[in-house]
Amino acid sequence: MTKLVLSDGTEFIGKSFGASVDSDGEVVFNTGMAGYPESLSDPSYRGQILTFTYPLIGNYGVPGAEKNEYGFSKNFESESVHVKGVIVAQVSETFSHYTAVSSLQKWLEHHNVPGITGIDTRALTKKLREHGVMLGRIVQDDNAQVDVSSIEDPNVNNLVAEVSCKEVITYEPKNAEGDIPTVACFDCGIKNNILRSLLSRGVRVHRLPWDYDLAGSDLKYDAVFVSNGPGDPKMCVSTIDQVKKAMEKEIIVFGICLGNQITALAAGGDTFKMKYGHRSANQPCTEEGTERCIITSQNHGFAVDENLPEGWEVWFRNANDATVDGIKHESGKFFTVQFHPEATPGPEDAAYLFDEFVEMLKKD
Repeated sequence: MTKLVLSDGTEFIGKSFGASVDSDGEVVFNTGMAGYPESLSDPSYRGQILTFTYPLIGNYGVPGAEKNEYGFSKNFESESVHVKGVIVAQVSETFSHYTAVSSLQKWLEHHNVPGITGIDTRALTKKLREHGVMLGRIVQDDNAQVDVSSIEDPNVNNLVAEVSCKEVITYEPKNAEGDIPTVACFDCGIKNNILRSLLSRGVRVHRLPWDYDLAGSDLKYDAVFVSNGPGDPKMCVSTIDQVKKAMEKEIIVFGICLGNQITALAAGGDTFKMKYGHRSANQPCTEEGTERCIITSQNHGFAVDENLPEGWEVWFRNANDATVDGIKHESGKFFTVQFHPEATPGPEDAAYLFDEFVEMLKKD
Protein backbone atom coordinates (compact mmCIF):
# COMPACT_ATOMS: atom_id res chain seq x y z
CA MET A 1 0.00 0.00 0.00
CA THR A 2 1.02 3.59 -0.61
CA LYS A 3 -0.40 6.92 0.45
CA LEU A 4 -0.84 10.56 -0.45
CA VAL A 5 -0.04 13.01 2.34
CA LEU A 6 -1.23 16.60 2.00
CA SER A 7 0.46 19.59 3.61
CA ASP A 8 -2.31 19.84 6.24
CA GLY A 9 -1.63 16.26 7.36
CA THR A 10 -4.56 14.61 5.56
CA GLU A 11 -3.75 11.13 4.28
CA PHE A 12 -5.32 9.04 1.51
CA ILE A 13 -4.38 5.33 1.40
CA GLY A 14 -4.28 3.53 -1.93
CA LYS A 15 -2.28 1.24 -4.18
CA SER A 16 0.88 2.09 -6.05
CA PHE A 17 1.30 1.99 -9.83
CA GLY A 18 3.96 3.42 -12.08
CA ALA A 19 7.36 3.99 -10.48
CA SER A 20 7.89 2.88 -6.87
CA VAL A 21 9.37 6.18 -5.66
CA ASP A 22 8.32 8.93 -3.27
CA SER A 23 7.54 12.29 -4.83
CA ASP A 24 6.62 15.82 -3.73
CA GLY A 25 4.51 18.26 -5.72
CA GLU A 26 1.60 20.65 -5.83
CA VAL A 27 -1.63 18.63 -5.88
CA VAL A 28 -4.07 19.80 -8.58
CA PHE A 29 -7.01 18.26 -10.43
CA ASN A 30 -8.11 17.96 -14.05
CA THR A 31 -11.74 17.24 -14.99
CA GLY A 32 -11.09 16.01 -18.53
CA MET A 33 -12.55 12.62 -19.46
CA ALA A 34 -9.81 11.76 -21.95
CA GLY A 35 -6.40 12.96 -23.08
CA TYR A 36 -4.24 11.71 -20.21
CA PRO A 37 -1.14 11.08 -22.41
CA GLU A 38 -1.28 14.69 -23.62
CA SER A 39 -1.91 16.09 -20.13
CA LEU A 40 0.88 14.12 -18.49
CA SER A 41 3.35 15.21 -21.17
CA ASP A 42 2.27 18.87 -20.99
CA PRO A 43 5.18 20.96 -19.57
CA SER A 44 2.64 23.25 -17.87
CA TYR A 45 2.17 20.48 -15.27
CA ARG A 46 5.83 20.59 -14.25
CA GLY A 47 6.16 20.12 -10.50
CA GLN A 48 2.55 19.07 -9.95
CA ILE A 49 0.84 15.90 -8.77
CA LEU A 50 -2.12 15.54 -11.08
CA THR A 51 -5.48 14.18 -9.91
CA PHE A 52 -7.89 12.97 -12.58
CA THR A 53 -11.51 13.41 -11.53
CA TYR A 54 -12.72 11.03 -14.23
CA PRO A 55 -12.85 7.67 -12.39
CA LEU A 56 -11.26 5.35 -14.97
CA ILE A 57 -7.89 6.28 -16.47
CA GLY A 58 -5.57 4.18 -18.64
CA ASN A 59 -8.13 2.18 -20.58
CA TYR A 60 -6.80 3.15 -24.01
CA GLY A 61 -3.13 2.88 -23.11
CA VAL A 62 -0.33 5.13 -24.37
CA PRO A 63 0.80 5.61 -28.00
CA GLY A 64 4.35 5.28 -29.30
CA ALA A 65 7.17 7.81 -28.93
CA GLU A 66 7.94 8.19 -32.64
CA LYS A 67 8.98 11.59 -33.98
CA ASN A 68 7.29 13.60 -36.72
CA GLU A 69 9.00 15.10 -39.77
CA TYR A 70 10.14 18.09 -37.69
CA GLY A 71 11.96 15.97 -35.13
CA PHE A 72 9.64 16.32 -32.14
CA SER A 73 7.07 13.91 -30.71
CA LYS A 74 4.24 12.90 -33.02
CA ASN A 75 1.83 11.88 -30.26
CA PHE A 76 2.76 13.74 -27.08
CA GLU A 77 2.93 17.38 -25.99
CA SER A 78 6.63 17.09 -25.13
CA GLU A 79 9.36 14.47 -25.03
CA SER A 80 8.80 13.40 -21.41
CA VAL A 81 6.31 13.18 -18.54
CA HIS A 82 6.40 16.38 -16.49
CA VAL A 83 4.07 15.64 -13.58
CA LYS A 84 5.54 14.59 -10.23
CA GLY A 85 2.79 12.05 -9.65
CA VAL A 86 -0.59 10.77 -10.84
CA ILE A 87 -3.73 10.17 -8.77
CA VAL A 88 -6.69 8.19 -10.12
CA ALA A 89 -9.70 6.47 -8.59
CA GLN A 90 -9.21 3.38 -10.75
CA VAL A 91 -6.32 2.73 -13.10
CA SER A 92 -7.12 0.32 -15.90
CA GLU A 93 -4.96 -2.80 -15.77
CA THR A 94 -5.66 -3.55 -19.43
CA PHE A 95 -5.83 -1.26 -22.44
CA SER A 96 -7.15 -1.32 -25.97
CA HIS A 97 -6.46 1.14 -28.78
CA TYR A 98 -5.02 0.73 -32.25
CA THR A 99 -2.21 3.25 -31.57
CA ALA A 100 -1.35 2.00 -28.06
CA VAL A 101 2.03 0.40 -27.44
CA SER A 102 2.17 0.57 -23.64
CA SER A 103 0.03 0.66 -20.55
CA LEU A 104 -0.17 3.83 -18.48
CA GLN A 105 1.56 1.98 -15.62
CA LYS A 106 4.55 0.96 -17.77
CA TRP A 107 4.82 4.42 -19.29
CA LEU A 108 4.96 6.12 -15.88
CA GLU A 109 7.43 3.53 -14.66
CA HIS A 110 9.67 4.24 -17.67
CA HIS A 111 9.66 7.96 -16.80
CA ASN A 112 10.15 7.29 -13.06
CA VAL A 113 6.83 8.89 -12.10
CA PRO A 114 4.74 7.38 -9.28
CA GLY A 115 0.99 6.93 -9.26
CA ILE A 116 -1.59 6.10 -6.63
CA THR A 117 -4.95 4.48 -7.32
CA GLY A 118 -7.89 3.30 -5.27
CA ILE A 119 -8.40 6.51 -3.30
CA ASP A 120 -11.52 8.69 -3.12
CA THR A 121 -10.63 11.26 -5.77
CA ARG A 122 -14.01 12.97 -5.30
CA ALA A 123 -13.25 13.67 -1.64
CA LEU A 124 -9.75 14.86 -2.58
CA THR A 125 -11.10 17.16 -5.29
CA LYS A 126 -13.71 18.63 -2.94
CA LYS A 127 -10.96 19.35 -0.43
CA LEU A 128 -8.84 21.09 -3.07
CA ARG A 129 -11.82 23.15 -4.22
CA GLU A 130 -12.58 24.27 -0.68
CA HIS A 131 -9.01 24.81 0.52
CA GLY A 132 -7.23 25.53 -2.78
CA VAL A 133 -4.31 23.65 -4.29
CA MET A 134 -2.06 22.07 -1.68
CA LEU A 135 1.40 20.60 -1.50
CA GLY A 136 1.54 16.84 -1.17
CA ARG A 137 3.77 13.79 -1.16
CA ILE A 138 3.20 10.32 -2.59
CA VAL A 139 4.80 7.89 -0.14
CA GLN A 140 5.36 4.24 -1.03
CA ASP A 141 5.32 3.09 2.62
CA ASP A 142 1.87 3.82 4.06
CA ASN A 143 3.26 3.38 7.59
CA ALA A 144 5.93 6.04 7.13
CA GLN A 145 5.67 9.20 9.20
CA VAL A 146 5.82 12.33 7.07
CA ASP A 147 6.93 15.73 8.32
CA VAL A 148 4.59 17.88 6.20
CA SER A 149 6.84 20.90 6.67
CA SER A 150 9.49 19.07 4.63
CA ILE A 151 7.32 18.70 1.52
CA GLU A 152 9.08 20.57 -1.28
CA ASP A 153 7.24 23.43 -2.96
CA PRO A 154 7.94 23.43 -6.73
CA ASN A 155 6.75 27.02 -7.03
CA VAL A 156 9.91 28.39 -5.41
CA ASN A 157 11.82 27.20 -8.49
CA ASN A 158 11.92 28.70 -11.97
CA LEU A 159 10.00 25.87 -13.60
CA VAL A 160 10.07 27.56 -17.01
CA ALA A 161 13.87 27.39 -17.04
CA GLU A 162 13.59 23.63 -16.47
CA VAL A 163 11.30 22.94 -19.43
CA SER A 164 12.42 25.51 -22.02
CA CYS A 165 14.70 24.57 -24.92
CA LYS A 166 18.39 25.37 -24.40
CA GLU A 167 19.20 26.73 -27.86
CA VAL A 168 17.44 28.22 -30.86
CA ILE A 169 15.67 25.65 -33.05
CA THR A 170 14.22 26.66 -36.42
CA TYR A 171 11.38 24.69 -38.01
CA GLU A 172 10.65 25.15 -41.71
CA PRO A 173 7.03 24.48 -42.77
CA LYS A 174 6.55 21.74 -45.34
CA ASN A 175 5.32 22.57 -48.84
CA ALA A 176 5.10 26.30 -48.10
CA GLU A 177 5.37 28.62 -51.06
CA GLY A 178 6.23 32.28 -51.52
CA ASP A 179 7.10 34.63 -48.69
CA ILE A 180 6.89 32.52 -45.52
CA PRO A 181 5.68 34.28 -42.34
CA THR A 182 8.19 33.84 -39.52
CA VAL A 183 7.49 33.78 -35.78
CA ALA A 184 10.00 34.19 -32.95
CA CYS A 185 8.55 31.84 -30.34
CA PHE A 186 9.58 32.04 -26.69
CA ASP A 187 9.51 28.46 -25.44
CA CYS A 188 8.32 28.70 -21.85
CA GLY A 189 7.25 25.07 -21.93
CA ILE A 190 5.53 25.01 -25.29
CA LYS A 191 3.10 22.24 -26.15
CA ASN A 192 4.01 20.41 -29.33
CA ASN A 193 0.56 21.00 -30.79
CA ILE A 194 1.18 24.75 -30.79
CA LEU A 195 4.18 24.06 -33.01
CA ARG A 196 2.08 21.73 -35.17
CA SER A 197 -0.66 24.36 -35.43
CA LEU A 198 1.75 27.05 -36.64
CA LEU A 199 3.72 24.81 -39.00
CA SER A 200 0.59 23.34 -40.60
CA ARG A 201 -0.41 26.91 -41.50
CA GLY A 202 2.85 27.54 -43.34
CA VAL A 203 4.65 29.49 -40.62
CA ARG A 204 8.41 29.30 -40.02
CA VAL A 205 9.11 29.03 -36.28
CA HIS A 206 12.24 30.12 -34.43
CA ARG A 207 11.90 28.29 -31.11
CA LEU A 208 13.75 30.33 -28.50
CA PRO A 209 14.93 29.64 -24.94
CA TRP A 210 12.82 31.53 -22.40
CA ASP A 211 15.68 33.93 -21.60
CA TYR A 212 16.90 34.48 -25.17
CA ASP A 213 18.00 38.05 -25.95
CA LEU A 214 15.76 38.53 -28.97
CA ALA A 215 16.17 42.32 -28.97
CA GLY A 216 19.93 41.92 -29.32
CA SER A 217 19.89 39.16 -31.94
CA ASP A 218 19.96 39.28 -35.73
CA LEU A 219 17.06 36.85 -36.19
CA LYS A 220 14.52 37.84 -38.81
CA TYR A 221 10.86 37.49 -37.80
CA ASP A 222 7.42 39.01 -38.32
CA ALA A 223 5.93 38.46 -34.88
CA VAL A 224 6.68 37.32 -31.36
CA PHE A 225 4.82 34.38 -29.87
CA VAL A 226 4.87 33.57 -26.13
CA SER A 227 3.96 30.00 -25.20
CA ASN A 228 2.29 28.23 -22.34
CA GLY A 229 4.37 26.94 -19.43
CA PRO A 230 4.46 26.10 -15.73
CA GLY A 231 4.67 28.11 -12.54
CA ASP A 232 4.50 31.77 -11.58
CA PRO A 233 4.76 34.13 -14.59
CA LYS A 234 6.64 36.65 -12.45
CA MET A 235 9.58 34.22 -12.45
CA CYS A 236 10.03 34.88 -16.18
CA VAL A 237 11.75 38.25 -15.80
CA SER A 238 13.85 37.87 -18.95
CA THR A 239 10.87 36.91 -21.14
CA ILE A 240 8.79 39.76 -19.73
CA ASP A 241 11.58 42.20 -20.60
CA GLN A 242 11.89 40.87 -24.16
CA VAL A 243 8.14 41.04 -24.78
CA LYS A 244 8.09 44.60 -23.45
CA LYS A 245 10.83 45.57 -25.91
CA ALA A 246 8.94 43.90 -28.78
CA MET A 247 5.81 45.88 -27.98
CA GLU A 248 7.79 49.12 -27.76
CA LYS A 249 8.90 48.40 -31.35
CA GLU A 250 5.24 47.69 -32.28
CA ILE A 251 6.03 44.10 -33.29
CA ILE A 252 3.00 41.81 -33.33
CA VAL A 253 2.74 39.75 -30.12
CA PHE A 254 0.50 36.73 -29.58
CA GLY A 255 0.52 34.75 -26.34
CA ILE A 256 -1.18 31.61 -25.03
CA CYS A 257 -1.75 30.64 -21.37
CA LEU A 258 1.45 31.63 -19.52
CA GLY A 259 2.12 33.82 -22.55
CA ASN A 260 -1.08 35.69 -21.72
CA GLN A 261 0.18 36.40 -18.22
CA ILE A 262 3.72 37.30 -19.32
CA THR A 263 2.36 39.76 -21.90
CA ALA A 264 0.10 41.37 -19.29
CA LEU A 265 3.10 41.82 -16.99
CA ALA A 266 5.17 43.24 -19.86
CA ALA A 267 2.41 45.75 -20.52
CA GLY A 268 2.44 46.90 -16.90
CA GLY A 269 -0.44 44.78 -15.61
CA ASP A 270 -0.51 42.24 -12.79
CA THR A 271 -1.23 38.55 -12.21
CA PHE A 272 -2.41 36.53 -9.23
CA LYS A 273 -2.55 32.90 -8.15
CA MET A 274 -5.98 31.31 -8.37
CA LYS A 275 -7.50 29.18 -5.63
CA TYR A 276 -7.42 25.96 -7.62
CA GLY A 277 -7.02 27.08 -11.22
CA HIS A 278 -8.68 25.90 -14.41
CA ARG A 279 -7.64 22.47 -15.69
CA SER A 280 -10.18 20.90 -18.01
CA ALA A 281 -11.33 20.57 -21.60
CA ASN A 282 -14.73 22.20 -21.22
CA GLN A 283 -14.24 25.79 -20.04
CA PRO A 284 -16.77 28.19 -21.64
CA CYS A 285 -15.37 31.59 -22.66
CA THR A 286 -17.29 34.60 -23.91
CA GLU A 287 -15.82 37.19 -26.26
CA GLU A 288 -16.39 40.64 -24.81
CA GLY A 289 -18.82 42.80 -26.77
CA THR A 290 -20.23 39.85 -28.74
CA GLU A 291 -22.66 36.98 -28.23
CA ARG A 292 -19.96 34.44 -29.05
CA CYS A 293 -19.19 31.71 -26.52
CA ILE A 294 -16.56 29.08 -27.22
CA ILE A 295 -15.66 25.92 -25.30
CA THR A 296 -11.96 25.80 -24.50
CA SER A 297 -9.20 23.62 -23.10
CA GLN A 298 -7.41 25.23 -20.15
CA ASN A 299 -4.53 24.43 -17.81
CA HIS A 300 -3.40 27.26 -15.54
CA GLY A 301 -3.11 28.21 -11.89
CA PHE A 302 -2.50 31.95 -12.38
CA ALA A 303 -4.64 34.62 -14.01
CA VAL A 304 -4.40 38.20 -15.26
CA ASP A 305 -5.72 40.91 -12.96
CA GLU A 306 -8.83 42.73 -14.13
CA ASN A 307 -7.20 46.19 -13.81
CA LEU A 308 -5.40 46.51 -17.13
CA PRO A 309 -3.04 49.30 -18.23
CA GLU A 310 -4.28 52.12 -20.45
CA GLY A 311 -4.89 51.00 -24.02
CA TRP A 312 -5.65 47.42 -23.03
CA GLU A 313 -9.01 45.71 -22.64
CA VAL A 314 -10.46 42.33 -21.75
CA TRP A 315 -10.92 40.24 -24.90
CA PHE A 316 -12.28 36.97 -23.49
CA ARG A 317 -13.81 36.16 -20.13
CA ASN A 318 -14.38 32.82 -18.41
CA ALA A 319 -18.12 32.21 -18.29
CA ASN A 320 -17.87 30.17 -15.08
CA ASP A 321 -16.08 32.60 -12.77
CA ALA A 322 -15.66 35.77 -14.92
CA THR A 323 -11.86 35.71 -14.72
CA VAL A 324 -9.91 37.27 -17.58
CA ASP A 325 -9.31 34.73 -20.35
CA GLY A 326 -7.82 37.02 -22.95
CA ILE A 327 -6.61 40.59 -23.43
CA LYS A 328 -5.88 42.82 -26.42
CA HIS A 329 -4.38 46.21 -27.12
CA GLU A 330 -6.20 49.01 -28.91
CA SER A 331 -3.51 49.01 -31.62
CA GLY A 332 -4.57 45.52 -32.68
CA LYS A 333 -0.95 44.36 -32.64
CA PHE A 334 -0.85 42.69 -29.20
CA PHE A 335 -3.37 40.04 -28.14
CA THR A 336 -3.31 36.99 -25.90
CA VAL A 337 -5.59 34.24 -24.60
CA GLN A 338 -5.53 32.25 -21.39
CA PHE A 339 -7.00 29.12 -22.97
CA HIS A 340 -5.44 26.75 -25.53
CA PRO A 341 -6.60 27.25 -29.13
CA GLU A 342 -4.50 24.22 -30.09
CA ALA A 343 -6.40 22.15 -27.47
CA THR A 344 -5.08 18.56 -27.30
CA PRO A 345 -6.92 17.34 -25.43
CA GLY A 346 -10.10 19.29 -25.93
CA PRO A 347 -12.42 21.13 -28.32
CA GLU A 348 -11.32 22.98 -31.44
CA ASP A 349 -13.65 25.98 -31.10
CA ALA A 350 -10.75 28.42 -30.73
CA ALA A 351 -8.51 27.10 -33.52
CA TYR A 352 -9.62 30.00 -35.71
CA LEU A 353 -7.35 32.29 -33.67
CA PHE A 354 -4.30 30.70 -35.32
CA ASP A 355 -5.86 31.41 -38.72
CA GLU A 356 -6.43 35.06 -37.82
CA PHE A 357 -2.89 35.36 -36.46
CA VAL A 358 -1.36 33.94 -39.65
CA GLU A 359 -3.52 36.14 -41.86
CA MET A 360 -2.31 39.17 -39.92
CA LEU A 361 1.31 38.15 -40.52
CA LYS A 362 0.71 37.84 -44.24
CA LYS A 363 -0.82 41.31 -44.42
CA ASP A 364 1.68 43.06 -42.15
